[in-house]
Parts: sequence; structure tokens; C-alpha cells
Amino acid sequence: MSAQISLFVSHFGSLAIFILMTLESACIPIPSEIVMPYAGYMSFLHQITIWDAVLIATIANVVGGWIAYAIGFFGGRPFVLRYGKYILLNENHLQRAERWFAKRGELTVLVARLLPGLRTFISLPAGMARMPLGRFTLYSAIGSLPWNIVLTLAGFQLGQHWSMIDKSLKPLTYFGVVLLIATVLWFWFGRRPESSRRNSS
Repeated sequence: MSAQISLFVSHFGSLAIFILMTLESACIPIPSEIVMPYAGYMSFLHQITIWDAVLIATIANVVGGWIAYAIGFFGGRPFVLRYGKYILLNENHLQRAERWFAKRGELTVLVARLLPGLRTFISLPAGMARMPLGRFTLYSAIGSLPWNIVLTLAGFQLGQHWSMIDKSLKPLTYFGVVLLIATVLWFWFGRRPESSRRNSS
């Protein structure tokens, strides 16, 4: 996939960065760990400035986040209530998510945007939990900015050796996948339903 992404970015430049980073934040697992280092490499070649690449990517993350947020806001709850039983989700999980985002929504979005794996999917539960859109947008942008800066600068610093990033960041990507799976499992099984706790007490 890295070769195809690099080719797409090299041909379409800023537009490709915007499209790919929008998709990444709309729950499409496009690896920003490849997109932004290559954008940094393009900066090294003077085809785009570092800060243009970072700004475009951050705006794209917000736009993609809005898409996933809207899906969660308008369709997430009905979908889970109707089909969630097939993947072990129920109304208790929705209520837990709503309570979590009501208390810790800003921190959750901010931290998740800094973590591989989680950053791709955090907007969906934020929408399902009805997190206020203004706060979601602000903290999503704040969390996306340093991530994009670091990856773009890494590509720029490595220059013609930018391809080393793909190999170097693979452990980070794997860590993100493991973290995402662990988070989902915790959400599914980490706590007993409120009714079970009341019955046992």
C-alpha cells in the first residue's frame, strides 16, 4: 500500500494529502504514517512547504472527523440498538460511552488523535455520544496538529532516505492496532452492566 499512497501523493500533491487524510479520519484505515512522511519528503524536494502540508492534513483530519461524527450522531445509536446484539453491543454500552464523553470527551479526543489506530476511529463514538460539535472540532484539531507536524518533519529530515520511515514506523502501526483492539475489548467486556452490579450488591 505504501507504494500506491506515495505515487498518489507525488502525482496529486496537496489534493492527495487532503483526500487521504480526510479518509483516515472518516474511519477508513489509510496510514497517515505513510502519507505525512511522504509529504515531508515532497517538502524536502521543494514541491510543497512543510507548513502547507501540515495545515492541509490537519484541516482534512477535522473534515474527516466531521463525517465520522455525523455518521455516529445520526446513525450510530439506531444501528447499535438494532444490530448491536450481533457484535455484543447493547444500550448499556451506548450509555457508558455517553457518560464517558460527557466527563472526559475533550481529553479522550485529544489523546486519541495522538495515537495510531485510535485516531482513525475516535470521531465515530464521539458522535454517538453526542459530544458537542464545537468542542469535538477544537480538540480534534489540537490533537491532530502535533501528529502531523512530527510525521512531516520526519519525512523532511530523512530526505532522500524517506523510505526508511515505512520500515521504522511499522512497529508504531502494529502498536496502534493492538491498542485499538485492546480498547474495543475493554469497552465490550471491561465492565459488567449496571443492572448486574446492582443485582450482585
